[in-house]
Amino acid sequence: MSFKHPLSFNFVLPNAMSVTIAIFFLGASSYSFPQSEQSPFPRQMAWTAYNLGSTGYNQAVAIGAMLREKFDVTLRVIPGQNDVSRLLPLKTGRVDFTVNGVSTYFAQEGMFQFANDQWGPQPVRLLMTSNGLSNQTVGVAADIGVEEIADLRGRRIPYVRGAPALNVSMEAYLACGNLTWDDVVRVDFPGYDAAWNGVINGDVDAGFGTTVSGPMYRVEASPRGIFWPPAPHDDQGCWERMLAIGPYFTKHHATRGAGIDSNNPQEAGTYPYPMLTALSDQNENLVRALTQAIHENYDDFKDSDPGAIGWALDRQVFQWVVPYHDGAVQYWREIGIWTDELEQHNNSLVERQEVLAGAWSEFIQEEIDDREEFVEAWEQLRALRLEEAGFNPVWR
Repeated sequence: MSFKHPLSFNFVLPNAMSVTIAIFFLGASSYSFPQSEQSPFPRQMAWTAYNLGSTGYNQAVAIGAMLREKFDVTLRVIPGQNDVSRLLPLKTGRVDFTVNGVSTYFAQEGMFQFANDQWGPQPVRLLMTSNGLSNQTVGVAADIGVEEIADLRGRRIPYVRGAPALNVSMEAYLACGNLTWDDVVRVDFPGYDAAWNGVINGDVDAGFGTTVSGPMYRVEASPRGIFWPPAPHDDQGCWERMLAIGPYFTKHHATRGAGIDSNNPQEAGTYPYPMLTALSDQNENLVRALTQAIHENYDDFKDSDPGAIGWALDRQVFQWVVPYHDGAVQYWREIGIWTDELEQHNNSLVERQEVLAGAWSEFIQEEIDDREEFVEAWEQLRALRLEEAGFNPVWR
């Protein structure tokens, strides 16, 4: 069967976390968009982002500084500890946008932490994404002699509880090496940092992460060192297996990371991080204006964080697994970027979301109290309805 959903592409907020970071700068701007004498923005906006100090948080703050300087907008950036704490305020209307990661795709699909009666598939839409110089890939302790992913057979691999973005991605890379979780020794950890500390301490042998994140440099500086086995771009079998589990990956040569530079690039995969996300019912004019503002004022924040280079126009990936918002599409079309091919792809993704929404409306009429039974029944109906519509369900 052929599916419409391609597997490769071209390129509750807890009270303890209700920390509001407001960005204030002196002076107002006289800048205004040519289509209006007034600013297209409200005086205040609120976004969620990753934890304080993360590259996703830092980039959101930098964009907020630009909005303050150019448009006299005060942006509140609210850090969230996990995927749900970043997306729940968006779902409930407490924030306008979120600067999120690949869990945006999981929310669209109503899978993993979103496969419960409080969530289900979400109508998420993109404005822009950051596609930096790093990879999202597997790093291994250099002292174990692993040269390729297949060599991880029998090795100790971390499983981070409550972090499907990490675990599904690790599973995808294992598949590249013709491995599954049954072929390695799974060691559970409570968090991302703890898993990489486990590598340093000799408790596990590898992990999944971003090549530029802090733990990678700590592993590199430790007695164990770090090595990045490739996911060769010309290995068709590797990439078919990877994308069958993690269709959000794109091929990429990283030139930034622990032990990685332009003279020693790393050949593997990546996905956008962070990505500016709204719900489908967000105001089109606001979305269009925000997309334009970030694009046209990129130079004002590009040096704020090493990953901010990913917001450049030439690093945008418009054919991904989550559709773009109509307001963003309007802007990209106006400046000649949006093509008929992109429109067709985007429409297909919107149709996929509509199928998922219909399946959820059908499913939620049932009353299933048992958690495991609930998830299993939802996954079965979800896969059935997607296949009936000609889409690849990816997960079953």
